[in-house]
Amino acid sequence: MSIEFFDPPKSLLAAGTKKGVEIGGSKSIISIDNQHNFYNEGNIYTEMSWAAFYEEKGLEDQIDTFTTTEYDSIREDPEALTDAIINIIYQIINNQKIFYGIADFEVDAFLNANTTVIPGLNLDYPIINKLMEAHKVTREKNLFPAIIYDDKGIKKIKVEFQGVKMHNLHIKGSKLEDLINKLRLAKGFAVGVVCTSSNAANLYILSDNIVFSRDQLPEFYIDEDNIKLIEYGIKREILFPISWFRIDIGLRSLETLELWDKIKDSPDLNKAFGHYERYINALVYKKFKPIAQTEKIGTNLSEDFYNLSRKERKKALKDMEEAIEFLTREYKE
Repeated sequence: MSIEFFDPPKSLLAAGTKKGVEIGGSKSIISIDNQHNFYNEGNIYTEMSWAAFYEEKGLEDQIDTFTTTEYDSIREDPEALTDAIINIIYQIINNQKIFYGIADFEVDAFLNANTTVIPGLNLDYPIINKLMEAHKVTREKNLFPAIIYDDKGIKKIKVEFQGVKMHNLHIKGSKLEDLINKLRLAKGFAVGVVCTSSNAANLYILSDNIVFSRDQLPEFYIDEDNIKLIEYGIKREILFPISWFRIDIGLRSLETLELWDKIKDSPDLNKAFGHYERYINALVYKKFKPIAQTEKIGTNLSEDFYNLSRKERKKALKDMEEAIEFLTREYKE
């Protein structure tokens, strides 16, 4: 199932020709709407360069020169980073979306033999070398994904997740309250390869350690079937690699930022988190309210709920979640 990624980062759309390739990376804060479409709420950094190949015969795949084409970063500026996160939190609330996580896209044109450039992913050398050869075909045939502009002139691209655990990233649900019920406790990351096919960016998940509850333990794995699918697609020339990706999900993805320890105690930042918590609590309450009303007919549950302490609200939400899961299992059986 495809979704749309609005204002995708430059590195996701990195292209190349026989004469050179775009090299670099970006880190962006992502939100989602009730259709699970992605929105780039702001870039923490974008670093892109044009790498020109040698023109001499026999050196056509060797980089001769680098030229910086875009550089914008706040990852080393605590004040700017704090302000950006605060603005993004309020922006997400005002636009009735959900904080999804942080997306990293790293582009090396698969020219680094025998290694990946994305943290958390290790692949066998033959796979990486096949990606190198496939990227060369992508450059020669200009098969990079196409950008679409909506009626407001906003750029977007079609995105699909592939893999045995793709629902760890493409979370099931058609309402905001369904999505936040999963994301509010989510933590971990997924890594893999972005490939283009039929003008869409396909994110092939090769490994993840994402969990959705405090008690769930992450399991390390390599999606061998997805690797075989990529190899098959490359061989048939229907898949063409673009970049590496890593997506950290949930609000706790902010803890992966290099400056997190320096900004996490900011009063203004925590005030924004407080507003966001009330926002998502209202959504979760909306989801479980019908169940709770069957327990206490005639009581003002909304007022009672918000009179609880933060710790008591979390426990109440967990109790309601367990109740709905139990009733769902009973209904299915």
